[in-house]
Amino acid sequence: MLAKRVGELPVGGTWIFEPKWDGFRALVFRDGDEILIQSRDEKSLNRYFPELLGPLRLELPARCVLDGEIVVAKNGGLDFEALQLRIHPATSRVTLLSKEIPASIVFFDLLCDGDRDLRGEPFQNRRKELESLLSRPAPPIHLTPATRESSVASDWFRRFEGAGLDGVMAKPISGTYEPNKRVMLKVKHERDCDCVVAGFRWHKKGERKAIGSLLLGLFDDSGALQHVGVCASFTEEKRRELVEFLTPYRKDALRDHPWKHWADAGHEPGDGEAPHRMPGGQSRWSQGKDLSWEPLRPELVVEVAYEHMQGMRFRHMAQFRRWRTDKKPSDCTYAQLEVVPPQELTAIFASGR
Repeated sequence: MLAKRVGELPVGGTWIFEPKWDGFRALVFRDGDEILIQSRDEKSLNRYFPELLGPLRLELPARCVLDGEIVVAKNGGLDFEALQLRIHPATSRVTLLSKEIPASIVFFDLLCDGDRDLRGEPFQNRRKELESLLSRPAPPIHLTPATRESSVASDWFRRFEGAGLDGVMAKPISGTYEPNKRVMLKVKHERDCDCVVAGFRWHKKGERKAIGSLLLGLFDDSGALQHVGVCASFTEEKRRELVEFLTPYRKDALRDHPWKHWADAGHEPGDGEAPHRMPGGQSRWSQGKDLSWEPLRPELVVEVAYEHMQGMRFRHMAQFRRWRTDKKPSDCTYAQLEVVPPQELTAIFASGR
């Protein structure tokens, strides 16, 4: 079941609110000794999170299906970058990481218990049975907090962001479980930031006549321009207009470009170089996509909307707002970003017991 993004929390009374966890969505199936942790694209995650299998057998009933989120908690907050590291092809590496950065799983829905298919039951009934099933869960298994009070949900929205939670979910009290339908609501954080535009990627269907995305940079304390993410989601007309608009900035762009050493798509930054993946770098998440990029002279400044930072990068794709011809590229630093004080994750976990 999916969620539709809205700008603000709905009025309480007919909704149950939950914190929005930032991890890997997963369905957990148990049938006797058999456990399947299934990803959103219906692949097994068992081999990547072996430390969860034993606790799931201990905590869950003999036959059931639950919906939840796999997360990694470090230093009082969620760490999505550490969670991504857990998806590794080498068994020895997976085993090591399962001990160094163990995962937790937070449950928020119950779809089946024994022979009973609960998907047609109202959510408030499913929630009540889930609370009974996980009345005293032991870490790394957790039950998400839930409330019917919109004032409490608003407080969560403000306070829990520092722990790495990226918003609040609102679920209809009487709603059934509807796979692949956006019947839940999500309210997420959004902020503005001025970034240097240092490159772009062609649109995959544009035959080099349309821009796909702009590559964004911020200057760190040492004065180095770090690649922090991309902004996209342009209309077809805007993609074509951007080709003409960016043409002057392509001339001699690579000559003094701060990412010149990344221009060779086969080169990854080594020790002592910038700590981020190069703009055109492949990863286990790119799935063979063409990530080649075209450099631009880093003279343009764009205002983008973003949700939150993960480390030194935007956690999700940023959204174009406007060009800032009144800003100098040198003004685009990390210092402009809002830093949210951490809220101890243990407090959030405990409140869901």
